Amino acid sequence: MNIYAFSTYMLVTAFTPGPNNISSMSNASRYGLRKSYPYNLGIFCGFSIVMILCTLFSATMLRLIPRIKPLMLILGAGYILWLAWKTWKSSSEISARNGKDATFLSGFLLQFINPKIYIYGITSMSTYILPSYSSLPVLTGFAVLLAFVGFSSTLCWAIFGSVFAQLFKNHAKLINGILAILLIYCAVSLFL
Repeated sequence: MNIYAFSTYMLVTAFTPGPNNISSMSNASRYGLRKSYPYNLGIFCGFSIVMILCTLFSATMLRLIPRIKPLMLILGAGYILWLAWKTWKSSSEISARNGKDATFLSGFLLQFINPKIYIYGITSMSTYILPSYSSLPVLTGFAVLLAFVGFSSTLCWAIFGSVFAQLFKNHAKLINGILAILLIYCAVSLFL
């Protein structure tokens, strides 16, 4: 296995804008890092389950991807566009501090409809890991590694959101517009 190529792919994919990172940053900027932590923990738990499922079923999914991929992309892009709309619409609510959106369950459930992590998991397994390893404990270790790197990226984005909360509060419309545009980019990039 080419460790450099795998590491580069894993880090770039995990740390680029996506539903997890942008929603994590948005929640931390609105509710603070502490109140958004359950959301991030939910992301990690859901992410771990999805990575294990991608690992266990990657070979089968690769045969089915030509039939599943278009539907998954359409549903995923639709959901990401909905997130973009909600982000844009919440401009005036950015200073709310109740934390209702930053729950463990909302972060957890996001993982099961987040196409970016399915693509991340399937690509990592089929391109880098499965050609070199077949042992279930090793494959499970890689799944946990992928989930941990994803969790690390959402925490980095959350820290960024909480550190710059006052900036976000003062420029909520502009920043939410930028975040919405990034989400739209995420949705469009699924088809490129």
